[in-house]
Amino acid sequence: MIPDGAPPATDARQPFHTRLAVIAVAAMFGLTYSLAAPLIALRLAASGLDDAWVGANAAMHAVGVLLIAPVLPLLVVRFGMRRLVLAALLLAALVLAAFAADPPVWLWFVLRLMLGIASETLFVLSETWTSQLAGEASRARIMASYMTAMSLGFAAGPLLLSVTGTQGALPFLAGAVPLLVAMAVIAAPGLAAPPVAAPGKGGLFRAFGLAPLALAATVVNAAVEAAGLSFLALYAIGLGWPQGRATGLVSTMMVGAIGLQLPIGWLGDRMDRLRLVALLALTSAVGALLWPLVLAHRWASFALVFVWGGVFVGIYTVMLTIVGSRFRGADLVGIYAAMGLTWGVGALLGPTIAGFAMEALPHGLPLFVAVACLGFLAFVMLRRRRLAPA
Repeated sequence: MIPDGAPPATDARQPFHTRLAVIAVAAMFGLTYSLAAPLIALRLAASGLDDAWVGANAAMHAVGVLLIAPVLPLLVVRFGMRRLVLAALLLAALVLAAFAADPPVWLWFVLRLMLGIASETLFVLSETWTSQLAGEASRARIMASYMTAMSLGFAAGPLLLSVTGTQGALPFLAGAVPLLVAMAVIAAPGLAAPPVAAPGKGGLFRAFGLAPLALAATVVNAAVEAAGLSFLALYAIGLGWPQGRATGLVSTMMVGAIGLQLPIGWLGDRMDRLRLVALLALTSAVGALLWPLVLAHRWASFALVFVWGGVFVGIYTVMLTIVGSRFRGADLVGIYAAMGLTWGVGALLGPTIAGFAMEALPHGLPLFVAVACLGFLAFVMLRRRRLAPA
């Protein structure tokens, strides 16, 4: 870890094609996750499985994450980032190809676990590799590019399904092809994979003591994002919006999350990053409280949700930047692995709490979002007294 108050070391400039290739792996993670999750659920439901079994299959992804996350720092030291990224890309492609073969139902559970292992590896190592390639002067912009690529990947999965449909082998095979292309790019000569030192004592649990603010940001980001994707359209419909226009709000929020990360990254390279995180959290809370008022006006609603989506996701972008500026090597891998775990916790809690809030109050969704953002803001202000600006 870089001591608080000390200027972080500046990494040597890396070739642009190296940064671009590694950031592209983030898009592969997003594509694989956003394609496989709905596709597998639809196929299992069509085969006659009830909702409980479909949910159990989805939980196998989380089991895969839990299995691989604690050992990722050691695996990176043993095999190196590049080899593990290649192995994860290959595993994900083979798993999708195996789904395409329409195996027995019990095997879908094993394959889903393996897909969780591959996805978590891509998620953690793409973040780590991107961060360690970034020079300090442009770190926030590079991490913003990373988040933009991941968001594009998430958007590409449903788009691909709209072209291929959900029947037969084609959608699975269409998802495997980009993974193989990414393998060819990562395997090309000239890509720089930074060495990783052995992790400190404590393993994955060490990360919870090293970067509690980053883990809190991850929980809040996942909780609010999952709740928004699940309930924003329903909330708008409850206020009198037609279904088509209400779902357009969700799409607008995703476009804002993609389009505003680079401007936020530009700010992150020019001002105190913890102060920027606090401003983004405050703006997100105020924006959510404006939803009940603004959703009465169509175009103002789309403008607000566009800006809100970018600002809120920007919290996670800047936190990735802060973590990358303070930590290196296996500690960085461990923190990003812990962030992967806490993302799952947030994604589970967010829709659950938001659902109860919407049942209890007409405007329960924006109130839940505002409280979550303000709670995180309070934690930022408390931690700010102990952490020097990045």
